[in-house]
Amino acid sequence: MSSSTSSSDAAVGASAASEARWAGFARGFVVTTLLALLGTLTLAWLIDPYDTGNTPLSLREGVRPQGPRTAAASRGRDPAFQGAIFGNSHVQLLSPERLQATTGIPFVSLMAPASGPKEGLVLMDWFLRHRREPPQAVIVGIDDLWCTADPQMPNAKPFPFWLYSRDRAEYLVGLLRFDVLEEFQRRIVYLLTGRGERARPDGYWDYEPNYIGMGYDRDPGKRAELEVYMPIGGNADGPYPAVKALEAMMAQVPGTKLILLRPPVYRSALPRPGSPSERPDAGCRTAYAELAARRPLTILIDWRRDRPELHDPNQFFDRTHYRQPLAREVEAEIAAALKAMR
Repeated sequence: MSSSTSSSDAAVGASAASEARWAGFARGFVVTTLLALLGTLTLAWLIDPYDTGNTPLSLREGVRPQGPRTAAASRGRDPAFQGAIFGNSHVQLLSPERLQATTGIPFVSLMAPASGPKEGLVLMDWFLRHRREPPQAVIVGIDDLWCTADPQMPNAKPFPFWLYSRDRAEYLVGLLRFDVLEEFQRRIVYLLTGRGERARPDGYWDYEPNYIGMGYDRDPGKRAELEVYMPIGGNADGPYPAVKALEAMMAQVPGTKLILLRPPVYRSALPRPGSPSERPDAGCRTAYAELAARRPLTILIDWRRDRPELHDPNQFFDRTHYRQPLAREVEAEIAAALKAMR
């Protein structure tokens, strides 16, 4: 055998050995990665980061203080509540505690800031399917987002739809998200020490301190901005997919009282008579008024009509975020409506 042939065979052998080592490394890496993912997924499923009840373990109730988008998973399945508030920050000041005091119905707030009908309906579905008995009452904040003509009802801000999914596979895949992994340590501390603060079970969150801290009650520029005429949109001629979806959702619980609330807005956000914005606002109002007329045990409370309270700048931080005194007036009207329905 020539020396050139021997060298060639040696090179081929070395190459084959190198390829075998790389193949072994790749297989080991894949297996290790899969085992790590499986272990992570198993741990996430067991510790149930957001208290969904999907774990086979019996864990400490509730979750640590966190945003309402994830905390609602725990709050929404709490059997203590027989009424719920849905919407965004335009219903954030409605107090479950005060509503219970005036109606006798234990309420939970399942609102999510900057959310629309898509998110609200998902949270409503979660709440309804975790009731042993149909709830006594549901309150829905109907703002311009609930007037959309888009059948997809697109959401403007991220929302963990996977967390509330009926599809177990979608839920499990969602547990592998980075933000869920970040929650692991905090969740484990909350579960094992028994000393971590629990998020408020009824979901109430008073935004007044935040707005005051940013100067909305006294800053001249912000107070002047409040007076600038800027009417909120609507939908003059339909379709109204959120109306249809809400009606279908509430058909599951025909004996549940439903309050459709058009939350207060400052006078500068109200459409002026005869203006181009009047028809879209009236069209949306009519769509929900017709739903209230069709469905028993349903009342539309409209605070987007011209009322004296909406002319008081001291009742508002901006055009759509009102203050505590006005929130109490809205609550009183809700309580009276609930009592009137038999």
